[in-house]
Amino acid sequence: MKVLVTGGLGYIGSHTCVELSKKYSVVIADNLINSKIEVLERLNSIAHSRVIFEKIDLRNKKEVAFLFEKHGDITGIIHFAALKAVGESVEKPLLYYENNINSLLNILEQVQQLNSEINFIFSSSCTVYGEPLNLPITEEEPIKKAYSPYGETKQICENIISSSSKLNMNLKSISLRYFNPIGAHESAAIGELPLGKPQNLIPYITQTVAGLREELTIFGNDYNTPDGTCIRDYIHVTDLANAHIKAFEYLIEKEFSTNEVFNIGTGKGTSVMEIIKSFQDCTGKKVNYKIGKRREGDVDATFAENNKALDTLSWSPKYSLEQALKSAWNWEKNYRKLNNE
Repeated sequence: MKVLVTGGLGYIGSHTCVELSKKYSVVIADNLINSKIEVLERLNSIAHSRVIFEKIDLRNKKEVAFLFEKHGDITGIIHFAALKAVGESVEKPLLYYENNINSLLNILEQVQQLNSEINFIFSSSCTVYGEPLNLPITEEEPIKKAYSPYGETKQICENIISSSSKLNMNLKSISLRYFNPIGAHESAAIGELPLGKPQNLIPYITQTVAGLREELTIFGNDYNTPDGTCIRDYIHVTDLANAHIKAFEYLIEKEFSTNEVFNIGTGKGTSVMEIIKSFQDCTGKKVNYKIGKRREGDVDATFAENNKALDTLSWSPKYSLEQALKSAWNWEKNYRKLNNE
C-alpha cells in the first residue's frame, strides 16, 4: 500500500515516515519552506524501505494535480503540511489562512476525483479547543473561538474534512488533535530542526544549552497554574508517530465512510518550569532562562484525556518525559557534531 505524506520532511512528518516505512510504501510531498532537504537522507538512513520524495507546493493546484496523476495508486494520505507557530500566526494571519486552508482544499479536490477508497489522517491540534472549560480535555470538549489564527485554521480544516467525508463515500478520515510533541528518534538521525529562531520550548532549551542562544525566555509566570507558568501535555514524537499508524490501520478496517477525532497526548500536564527542571535533572545541563512577558495566543493549561485513543485505536504512549528530553538533547548534540557547530 502506498501512503502520501504531505510535509513529510518536517518534524512530526519525518518520524511518522520512519514508522510507516515498516509496513507501507511512502511518498513525501514537501515544498521545503519549513524543512530541509538534508532530512531526506537521514530519514532514508533509518527507514525500513526507501522513501520517495516529490518537491510540491500544495498551494498550487497544477502541482497537486500532477502529484496525484503520478501517484494514482495511493490508498492513504497523512496531511501534515502546514505552518504551525502560534505566535507567528498572530503576527501573520493571512499567511496562515492562505497556506493551511488552500493546501487542504487542493488535496481534497483531487481526492474527490479518485474512484478508489482513501484513508485520510489530518494533523490537527489541541488548539482547536481554545481555553478549555474542563481538564483533562476530552474530545467532547466544546469547540470555542481559537486563541490564534493557527488554531482557527485547524478548526476550519477539520470542518472541511468533515463536510467532505459526508459527501465522498470513498473518503474515510480521522483528525488527530496533538498536544505537544517533543523528543527525537532514538537513532538521533532526525529530530526537531526549526528554521531560524525556535518557536517551541524544547528546541529553544537545547539550543540554549548548546550555546546557540544566550538564554531561554519563559513567556509569563503569572498564569493560573501552581508555579505560574503554562502547563502543557508533552508527548514523545515517536509515540505520536505510532498513533498515526494505529489510526491508519483503524481506517483500513472500517467498511464505510467515517470522520472521527482523537486526542493524542499523555494525559498528564507539565509546566514550563517543571520541564526546565526535568531537563536539567536528566541531562545534567544547566538551562539559562529569564522571565518575559506573556505571549499572545497562549492559554493557562491544556492536557489530554486520551482514553478514546487508548480504547478505540489500541494506542498508548510508551516513552516517559525524561526519555523524550534525553532524546531531544542527544539529537541536538548529534546535529551540531555532524555540522561542526
